[in-house]
Amino acid sequence: MLARLAVCSLLVAAALPAVDFVADIEPIFHQRCFACHGPSMQMSDFRLDDREAALKGGYSGAVIVPGDAGASKLIERVSSDKQNFQMPPAGPRLSEAEVAALRAWIDEGAKWPERAPTKKLTQEQRSRHWSFQPIQRPAPPKVDDSSWARNPIDLFVLAKLEAEGVKPSPEADKVTLLRRISFDLVGLPPTPEQVERFLADDSPQAYEKVVDELLDSKHYGERWAIPWLDAARYADSDGYERDPIRPYAWRWRQWAIGAINQDMPFDEFTVEQIAGDLLPGATLEQRVATGFLRNGIKNREAGVKNEEKRFEETLDRTATIGKVWLGLTVGCAQCHDHKYDPISQKELYQLYAFFNNAVERDIDAPVQGELGVLLRALPEYRRRRAEILKEADVEPHYQQWRKEMIEAMDHPGERTDWDFSLTEWRASMDRADWLMRASDDELSEIEREGRVDKFLARLGPDISKQEELAKKLKETKEKLDALEKEVFPVRTLAYTMIERDAAHREPTYIALRGDWRAPGVEVQPLTPAVLPAMEQSDPKHPRLELARWLVDPKNPLTARVTVNRWWQELFGKGLVSTADDFGTQGAPPTHPELLDWLASELVRKDWSRKAMLRLMVTSAAYRQASHDRPDLRDRDPDNKWLARQNRLRLPAELVRDNALAVSGLLNPEIGGPSVHPPQPAGVSELGYAKKAWPEDQGPERYRRGLYIFFQRTTPYPFLTNFDATDTLTSKVTRERSNTPLQALNVLNDRVFLEAAQALALQTVLDRQGFDARLDEMFLRALSRKPEASERDRVATYLAKQKEILAAEPGAAEKLAPLVPSDEDPLEMAAWTGVARGLLNLDEMMVRE
Repeated sequence: MLARLAVCSLLVAAALPAVDFVADIEPIFHQRCFACHGPSMQMSDFRLDDREAALKGGYSGAVIVPGDAGASKLIERVSSDKQNFQMPPAGPRLSEAEVAALRAWIDEGAKWPERAPTKKLTQEQRSRHWSFQPIQRPAPPKVDDSSWARNPIDLFVLAKLEAEGVKPSPEADKVTLLRRISFDLVGLPPTPEQVERFLADDSPQAYEKVVDELLDSKHYGERWAIPWLDAARYADSDGYERDPIRPYAWRWRQWAIGAINQDMPFDEFTVEQIAGDLLPGATLEQRVATGFLRNGIKNREAGVKNEEKRFEETLDRTATIGKVWLGLTVGCAQCHDHKYDPISQKELYQLYAFFNNAVERDIDAPVQGELGVLLRALPEYRRRRAEILKEADVEPHYQQWRKEMIEAMDHPGERTDWDFSLTEWRASMDRADWLMRASDDELSEIEREGRVDKFLARLGPDISKQEELAKKLKETKEKLDALEKEVFPVRTLAYTMIERDAAHREPTYIALRGDWRAPGVEVQPLTPAVLPAMEQSDPKHPRLELARWLVDPKNPLTARVTVNRWWQELFGKGLVSTADDFGTQGAPPTHPELLDWLASELVRKDWSRKAMLRLMVTSAAYRQASHDRPDLRDRDPDNKWLARQNRLRLPAELVRDNALAVSGLLNPEIGGPSVHPPQPAGVSELGYAKKAWPEDQGPERYRRGLYIFFQRTTPYPFLTNFDATDTLTSKVTRERSNTPLQALNVLNDRVFLEAAQALALQTVLDRQGFDARLDEMFLRALSRKPEASERDRVATYLAKQKEILAAEPGAAEKLAPLVPSDEDPLEMAAWTGVARGLLNLDEMMVRE
């Protein structure tokens, strides 16, 4: 009987026609698979348009096993009904007939007709892109008229202009030059005294002397920290819906300002921020520097899985490093190989592996004057803390729970240096009632594993009800909070990174389709193959080796990317206009030889930012006038040839700083915590968490713009109106917009009104007579005296304004509340109107 059945089966199989690949299989691949696994995209490094590649498989191993459909992952995937596992991942499922055809085709040996290999831009071809080639040091070109050139930069620029038959623009006038370098180097306008002194200096080195003075200014670090804060995605809160604040984020910002002021070589600047904690004998400041890696957004919402959160944060760090130092969009390879650049998905996760064992730690980071206070207060704090915990009878349980937590995973807020490791525990106490009611889906991974619940259970049978438990925990927390505020009224922390010890290292896997829940093959820390290989001298600390590799002179990208961004700050556009993309989809350099020369010069000058900026701002190219060139409107509308300087709107922070500076209100203090200047009522309450905005009084409200507290969900409106970045991701170029809201902002913002009042008060008190007062106001605001037509218009406005104010009782006193008793409030109010007009001029907000 069995023998007959076997014979029948063989006869039936022989009668069925063989599966035809071209007719039956290829259409399925083309219509349902090629979008993700075809010639343009190869998710998980798997493609079905090429026989050799298809049989090789992808990151998860072999997908097609010829002759055995049951062992083939292709059949498993197209037959599955599991979400995030089935294929195709979107759209209609394959029909039963299509699955049967695939199964039969594989069982028959997965026969695939020979054909010409698929044409595709290979990784090797992509690697020939200009930015991946070694940096050369070209000799400055010969030009017809070298008398214009002040340094080698100008020879490269002039060679381009001469090739196009164009002459450079004349040098800008001295006042324009002084304002230009003042805004570009320190972000503040020159004072009338500085203008007078510069105009009176006829020496050949007058300009260079001012440049050196500005580079030595303590405000230089503030100006050049602004674009770095953008790149580092700095903010004072976490982001996401609840957007909790980061009260000590400013400690890293202060480090950055100090490092820039001290002209820390950019290679050291790089290493300390990426791996300062791993340097031999790392100092406190080197550990603080790693706060760069902590600046990204952090999701603390209920229900977020810890591993998911860690995955997203590590990806953000990886993408940020790629953008800031390499000028590459490496994050585009999260789900599949990069569609345009020679960065595979595997290589992205190899980069990811450098950060996969970096652990967040909050440490005490006292600033000047704090350390002695902390040391003296510590014994008292420990004694009283022990009393509170003993009274609450929770310390033994807490210590055991803490031990389990540290062994299980690393947590944000873990502070061990000063025995203050209570942050996460306090959060648990604050949520005790919620923890007892939450479902599994609402709890984070640690809570679902029962670690917090085990701790709460150990508190003993005397607390049987959740209300009593929550009350006791909350009371203990409040006592500890009050004690800490009492004993340590001033205390500074820093958000830093440390490396997980070897015994607890996490392996790194390729995330199939970019999903952290779908691990593929394991990968090791490794740099992209398109770039020079890393010379590992300390495999125990791969993150440190990555940092050193980034600034290795053999790396063709970092020096180019860095000098290009600095050029962008001084000329409005980089030599590569796509400052965040040096890949194959980015813009080519307008002056490739100049870019390479600058990159090589940066290395030669020991990575000195100040030396490179000095070189750029002393060039004849930088000193050109920014006036429109009618002869080039059609030929070079974007000024790519650099036949003139570019007229630039000041960055958001500098628009505000400028008004405060000319009014005399600017608080010149360097560093410190973020401030809360006046803003429209209710703005901070617009976010989900309805955060308070504790408006500063006195000098703090007049700090520079980079110190303004940046709440990600409800940022300071003035900054966003003038195109400050959202800080959600790294940004190396700011967009520039011109909107009516900006003009209204400057005219009506409370800080600008107070600046106008202060400017008017100083002018009226310091000078007598219309002409003297108007000259003084113009000199303070615009570094020049008014033209005759401006003088006439202001005189007319002043007279009309006095009429209007006189007709409305109390209006003058309201507009000029600070007028001394012996001064005429009508006069002061009218001049306040003049000051408001000046502060609203385009000339006030533009760097010529």
